[in-house]
Amino acid sequence: RTAGNPKPAACRERPRRSWIFEFENFRGKKMELSGECKDIFEKTQRVGSVIVESGWVGFERPGFAGEQFVLEKGEYPRWSTWTNCLSSYSLGSFRPLKVDSAEHKLHLFENVGFEGRKMAIFDDDVPSLWAHGFQDRVASAKAVNGTWVGYMYPGYRGRQYVLEQGDFKHWNDWGATAPQIQSVRRVRDMQWHKRGLKTKNTVPVNVLNRSVCHEVQILQKYCMSLAWCFFKLGLE
Repeated sequence: RTAGNPKPAACRERPRRSWIFEFENFRGKKMELSGECKDIFEKTQRVGSVIVESGWVGFERPGFAGEQFVLEKGEYPRWSTWTNCLSSYSLGSFRPLKVDSAEHKLHLFENVGFEGRKMAIFDDDVPSLWAHGFQDRVASAKAVNGTWVGYMYPGYRGRQYVLEQGDFKHWNDWGATAPQIQSVRRVRDMQWHKRGLKTKNTVPVNVLNRSVCHEVQILQKYCMSLAWCFFKLGLE
């Protein structure tokens, strides 16, 4: 099966629910969705806040096109809580994510057609591909298990790209205009606290990447050495 940007039928029934509100903080006109909705503008002119019971992905324009926004289980009282790329303030279509596997395995490739350098990721989040010796050029990918989100920049920043289980032979298949991904993470509800809101641009403690922890330890040792040097200078 090849996964790219699927074009499902509009507003088809599914056992997953979300609530879209016209204004921030869950005010104004309310619309409940239980499945894919190809054109939100047919029901409301704007989206100010959202509540989802499970993973969903929103799109900037109707027809599941444009910039992507991943929303996992929780409450989103304003636009800034579901995106860190403020180039667009429009939510035109919405559908549930295909989260159907507890295991996660992702293969990233330097060139199109699964060619060139390869990086395999198993059950882990990677805030920086560079920290693992991989470049920022990702031209094709295989989501072997689970659902993933790729980001243009390190630290889960910039445009988001959904990688559901399947093969992506070209970066256009995941909705990108250039072969650039610098961080990836798994879609998992446990990444959210009890009210469902993700702390922006942070990594949960229980999934901190080992390389990042190592870099923090090095920085701590450097700061201690620097403090000791200043202490000695003060004595002299």
